[in-house]
Amino acid sequence: MPRSKKHPAPRLVQCATMWSMMGYPSAKREWSLERKLKEIKAAGFDGVAAYANAELGGLAKKLGLKIMGGFDGSDAKKARQQIIEQRDNGTRYMNVQLLDHDTPPAVAAKLAVKLIKLSDELGVAVHIETHRDTATETPEKYDEIARLFQRATGRLMPTTWDHSHFAVSKHLLPAVYSKRLLVWPKLIQHSQLFHLRPFNSQHCQIPVTNGRGMLTPEFKDYLAFVEDLFTLWLQGPKPRGELYVCPELGMTHGYFVSGDPHAWPDAIRARKEYAGAWRRALVRAKKK
Repeated sequence: MPRSKKHPAPRLVQCATMWSMMGYPSAKREWSLERKLKEIKAAGFDGVAAYANAELGGLAKKLGLKIMGGFDGSDAKKARQQIIEQRDNGTRYMNVQLLDHDTPPAVAAKLAVKLIKLSDELGVAVHIETHRDTATETPEKYDEIARLFQRATGRLMPTTWDHSHFAVSKHLLPAVYSKRLLVWPKLIQHSQLFHLRPFNSQHCQIPVTNGRGMLTPEFKDYLAFVEDLFTLWLQGPKPRGELYVCPELGMTHGYFVSGDPHAWPDAIRARKEYAGAWRRALVRAKKK
């Protein structure tokens, strides 16, 4: 009787976003790009989430860091140039924020089809992000775009899942995070990219710690959801391969509140907590 093939264990790839490090360690003494990447490596991250130009790509390669890339999804012609530049600088996985909040789903779906087709042609893996102020800002809009994409291509739409925007748009309380936000099991399992931005019902970004080393109650609620999310993903079609995630904590665009700890130390702590959630999810997924 032939032996069943053994696949490598699924791997979590954690990429630090550069905007966690804005103004760090101070606005006047902000680290250089090279110093930032060295600190990312020293903090235990596997990679960096940023646009991969030649400078960043060269430094990441030198340090052995993977890259989670991305670009603004508003124009297919411009996207080709941005994909090629990032691909040639060491990036396979790229995130796209698709058009605008008032873009009709049919229009957004057509561009999504073009971008994913282009992605296939250029040998990379572009994902469409669920994000506020874009065409996918609510569950209903996302549902329709994903449905039209599948009707046009016969495929599931590759999605970067940032559940914070859906949670805030629906004012979800912790008790129903998983019940309301994991209702796309096949699409979630089809994804290779998650933006793990800690949230609660009213805030797209909440602090990981209280600034004195203790996890906030809000982050503990969110971490339970992350473990459920990882477990669901791990239960998807085998082999599972790598899952790229970003502890998406930023310092601008209204995400950061003046009383919060700086995002960079919180991102380091989030990386550690997500690694623990991944280990627990691996055990849970095997039992189910």
